[in-house]
Amino acid sequence: MRAIPVASVALLGAAALSACVPAGAVGSNTFGFTVSPATVAPGGEVTLAVGRTAAGCHGRVTVTSPVFDTVTIPRDESSATARVDRDARRGAVYQVTFACRDKTGTAQLTIAGGGSHHPSDGPWQSKGVHAGEGGTVAGFDLKQIGLGAALIAGAVGTAYHLSRRRTGADGA
Repeated sequence: MRAIPVASVALLGAAALSACVPAGAVGSNTFGFTVSPATVAPGGEVTLAVGRTAAGCHGRVTVTSPVFDTVTIPRDESSATARVDRDARRGAVYQVTFACRDKTGTAQLTIAGGGSHHPSDGPWQSKGVHAGEGGTVAGFDLKQIGLGAALIAGAVGTAYHLSRRRTGADGA
């Protein structure tokens, strides 16, 4: 008889997790338009990519943004690079627009803020390991994490309460 409460907790947990997905994340990038890395220093390079799958774009793609010159990805290529303007405002978020025939998509590009690092045209040299920009940490939003945790805790608590609740006739 323990299968019913366990199934209830699993279903409520899955429902709570699906409710935590931001509305813009569902179906907003069906053609695979991406900007990598999502956070870059002024003067840095980004890779602009387009998915060439069945649902993706099969023609030439024009990529525009106020922070770099217009880039064209030829129909037989899936990516291109762009150099971010050196005078890009640190901490600002810019919209990158991808246009392919009748399909368009957008992505966000954040300019790294703070610090006194000014990239140079020369090769980058270091005496240690260059580990990157920390791509998985860059998109965390504490409000969304807190809301998600609260929803999951509420769903688990409700499932536990409902599985332990007894009616007058059944509890005797």
